[in-house]
Amino acid sequence: MADSTAVEARDGAVPIAGRTPWQITRARLTRDKVTMVALGAAIFFILLALSAPLMIQAGWIDPYTAHSDLVGGLGSMPIGPAGGVSWAHPMGVEPGTGRDIFSRVIAGLTVSLIVATSAVLLSAVLGTVIGIISGTAGGRIDWFFSRVIDFVLSFPQTLMLIALSTIVIDALQAAMNTDRTVPSMVFMILVMGFFGWPYFARILRGQVLSLKEREFIEAANSLGASRTRIYFTELLPHLWAPILVYSTLIMPQNIATEAALGFLGVGIQPPTPSFGSILNDSVHYATSDPAYFMFPGITLFLVVLSFNLLGDGLRDALDPKADRQ
Repeated sequence: MADSTAVEARDGAVPIAGRTPWQITRARLTRDKVTMVALGAAIFFILLALSAPLMIQAGWIDPYTAHSDLVGGLGSMPIGPAGGVSWAHPMGVEPGTGRDIFSRVIAGLTVSLIVATSAVLLSAVLGTVIGIISGTAGGRIDWFFSRVIDFVLSFPQTLMLIALSTIVIDALQAAMNTDRTVPSMVFMILVMGFFGWPYFARILRGQVLSLKEREFIEAANSLGASRTRIYFTELLPHLWAPILVYSTLIMPQNIATEAALGFLGVGIQPPTPSFGSILNDSVHYATSDPAYFMFPGITLFLVVLSFNLLGDGLRDALDPKADRQ
């Protein structure tokens, strides 16, 4: 009788359910309040950037129209306190032109995120393909790609961007037959993407060197699986975590690089707004109109900070060895 009761107790016990890696990651993220705030801020900035063209078309924001009546005549300082801050212009207006700073910051956010995201995607694709091939093939192929990575990393990215900007942008402008905005964006995407892929490739090569010794790769090889299947069916699903983490970590770096190039005058050219060009103009009024520098600077700081914190949080959440108790 006692034995049958024990069996029934065991049968009636609630089984312990296992959790998938995604469920573990999601639980870690939801417990990390800082990362959740950063995720919310990053999503907010992305949605704001995506909606900027629609808001311009609807007339809700206007980053281009000058308002001489708001600056006491073109070339004059803004009328009102804090650079002309009001309900209609929450960040004030631009000295000399009277253009709405809030509208220009939002439009500049769109440009910065387009350039940064496109460069990250280009770097991730090139780095993933080369990292997988190099780590799997080994031998001379691995040696060749490793030397190519060292060669690319030896070039200073910012210096190359400045040195090549005029030549490449002029060539792209002639080929596209358009103004300099689109060629400038394409140039920065290509250069930042080209100089960013070696970091992805080096990280993923190390992951692949560890994964290719696992049993499932040996089984695939023994069954005669093609290299394409091994690369993209067997290995790639195990690499999405480092790809995602490093993408979020390099994203703020690209945003800051785009702003720095605009500040130096080799990025997006006026009248198209960007963080760099806005900050470059605002430094001339740092003492007479500090709000003009403060509002765009704080916005850029919050954008970069949110993506940095998000990248750190994802790195901790996706680390299988992380202690999150």
